Amino acid sequence: MLSLFRWLLRIFTGLVVLSLLAVLISYYFLSRSLPDYNEDFTLAGISAPVEIVRNNDNVPHIFGKTDEDVFFALGFAHAQDRLWQMTMLRRTAQGRLSEVFGNRTVKIDELLRRYDLYTYAREAVAVQDAPTTAALEAYARGVNAWISEVNINARGRGAPEFFFFSNEIAAWQPADSLALLKLMALQLSGHLEDEVLRARVSLLLPDARLRDILPDDPGSAVAALPDYASLVPGTYPAQVPRRMADDSLSPFPRRGLAGASNSWAAAPNRSAAGGSLLANDPHLGFTAPTLWYLARLELQSGGVIGATIPGIPSVLIGRSEALGWGLTSSYLDDQDLFIEEVNPENAEEYRTPDGWKRFETRRTIIQVKDAEPVTITLRWTDNGPVLPGSHYDLATITPARHVTALGWTALTGQDTTMTAAMRLMAAKSTEAAIEAGRLFVAPAQNLMLADRNGVAMQMIGAMPQRDPRHQSQGRMPSPGWLAENRWKGIFPYEQNPRFTNPTSGILGNTNNKIVDAAFPAHVSFDWGDTQRIQRWLTLMKTREVHTRESFIEAQLDTVSFTARSLLPLIGADLWFTGEAAPDGTPERLRQRALEIMAKWNGEMNEHLPEPLIYMAWVRALQDRLIRDEIGPMADEFTHVEPIFMERVYRNIDGAAVWCDVIQSAVVESCADLARIALDDALLGLSETYGPNVESWRWGDVHQAAQDHPVLGDVPVLRYFVNIRQSTSGGDNTLMRGRTKGSAPDPFLNVHGAGYRGVYDFADPDSSVFIISTGQSGHPLSRHYDNLGERWRRGEYIPMSLDPELARAAAVGDMVLTPAGQP
Repeated sequence: MLSLFRWLLRIFTGLVVLSLLAVLISYYFLSRSLPDYNEDFTLAGISAPVEIVRNNDNVPHIFGKTDEDVFFALGFAHAQDRLWQMTMLRRTAQGRLSEVFGNRTVKIDELLRRYDLYTYAREAVAVQDAPTTAALEAYARGVNAWISEVNINARGRGAPEFFFFSNEIAAWQPADSLALLKLMALQLSGHLEDEVLRARVSLLLPDARLRDILPDDPGSAVAALPDYASLVPGTYPAQVPRRMADDSLSPFPRRGLAGASNSWAAAPNRSAAGGSLLANDPHLGFTAPTLWYLARLELQSGGVIGATIPGIPSVLIGRSEALGWGLTSSYLDDQDLFIEEVNPENAEEYRTPDGWKRFETRRTIIQVKDAEPVTITLRWTDNGPVLPGSHYDLATITPARHVTALGWTALTGQDTTMTAAMRLMAAKSTEAAIEAGRLFVAPAQNLMLADRNGVAMQMIGAMPQRDPRHQSQGRMPSPGWLAENRWKGIFPYEQNPRFTNPTSGILGNTNNKIVDAAFPAHVSFDWGDTQRIQRWLTLMKTREVHTRESFIEAQLDTVSFTARSLLPLIGADLWFTGEAAPDGTPERLRQRALEIMAKWNGEMNEHLPEPLIYMAWVRALQDRLIRDEIGPMADEFTHVEPIFMERVYRNIDGAAVWCDVIQSAVVESCADLARIALDDALLGLSETYGPNVESWRWGDVHQAAQDHPVLGDVPVLRYFVNIRQSTSGGDNTLMRGRTKGSAPDPFLNVHGAGYRGVYDFADPDSSVFIISTGQSGHPLSRHYDNLGERWRRGEYIPMSLDPELARAAAVGDMVLTPAGQP
């Protein structure tokens, strides 16, 4: 027995030693790709030495003799810290994910090939101005210089992920950077899905009820539209599951997650210190690492500092000494779906206003890892690329012998957006920045500006010009063979909404409606926010003058105007005033929850139970209201629609009819449904978190899911690469933490401010910013998540253009020397 024990001990010890040895060997190889920020390099492609000083938060401050050398160094720094992320973004834009991930991503690649973003990006290289072309080329040389270092000096394949997947890294090209801008446009555009959903719901509901569940912004007046069945005969109500499963590698946003943002500015007369103020926090899907990368560039026009996207040689949001700029999604309706009739005598032709015309076609091959290649035929009409019915639920709204084509402003090779971004960095005033925005094509954005003298907001991006006779006004797919439904070109830039130095001294945008112009100069019928703007207005009006701190306070505000306005409506007849029910009964649980909720001020604080009760309640209530009417299509409404709830509980235009359950003989009241939904929500919460309501915490379910898009689902590894943090806020708070909406984990925080910045031109170097993870994309780096905890706590880091402050306690000072120089 003793001998057996000894052998077991030896085996166990051997296994432990082998495991430790395997861990050490793995760590050695994986850590080889961690850059040494103090290492100097001699490289071809620059004209003079370039210095990259990484401050104590690993923000590179780049100093060079020429702009081209600075952009070279930015490409080098991006590649050092985010090479895997850059190559993945490029593969996504090219539609080449399946070469690495196999059959899993074929559907994604197919749709991206049909968009043909990379072809348009290659064409767009030729239309950039000379300085932008030089910057793109220099940046590509910098990226390729690091790739060469990786290949020659065995630097761990450039990133740990390359050990698990293909380590083939093609040279970076100028077109790659432009393709990433196109990819951003795709991720920020959601009108296509809105059109499809409106068409599908219109096949099930009368017009009055359609206006309830898909309402216009309150106060807007829209002429009645034809229902979709009369607009496109041959379509019928259909309930089908989504054909493309959600995938962390997919760039196609779900409805409600297509992009959002906050930005506001105060002129000197509304600033306590007498200098303009600007705050900006763009909202995108969370990932690890975040999409944003902080950097400072010392250009010939002066220093600029702010947020870049790895792969793109520009500070997209940030400030210089003279100017601050921020971006918010404009919700411009820059996408239209067209139903195209196919010639029954010749499937290669489609109907136009002038008769039948051949589709433009091209074949493309998708290489698939461990599988046979997939060949698809791409087709275009005059209106845009033809999309398959298996995507976006298009098959449900496309009649037999028809196809669907997409018109979208981003689908052009005449795209000068990169040039606009370069000129914006050099602008010294709001007027110059507005002029730079003239060249911006897509994605359409609201550009918030502040200089030392004033503030401005300009919508930038190409605004499609539709015919006033357009049958659906761009709100639903329309027949593409009718001339009145086709685009008439692009509105002149001067037609884009513009606001300069308002008398109030305050400008702001939370993706809310910004103009009330009549169609076709309306910008959009569907806006991204009707709720956050109300809280912002309250905060701005409570102060005569503002400070950097008051702007930070507004950025971090977690009070839900939606909760404060909806709860008195849906709970009007429920607040407990009678005898207490026996402990342990559903009635007592409801009474206790209502007692807590009655004292709540609407603050979506991570440590409170009230936000969890509120969100579970209204989610259950909306589902009960709509599933009875639209069946499985209720699954498309993953988030609570506040205006719909208000219409129902105020009985606007008879909307209270939603409360009556069609299948039951009893006529249910809205109070009945509110009570039943609350009981449902509380039962589910008590089963999961226990019967003690006071111990429930919103932050336990509302965790910021900053997950690695590739390794985040791999057992064991997920605990090293995913960054999960308890967070406050919610769907409709200024500190927006957009929930996932779908099961499982419907309250997971998946979409929010990956970057926050506040710029103060009374003292520019007191400006601050933060990102939600860290600068490095390497999970073994201490800079992978080091900024995340400060982001969660609402803290910021300095945004200084002072070189000496950057050098103080810097984590590295790197010098790039031209090859051939001593």
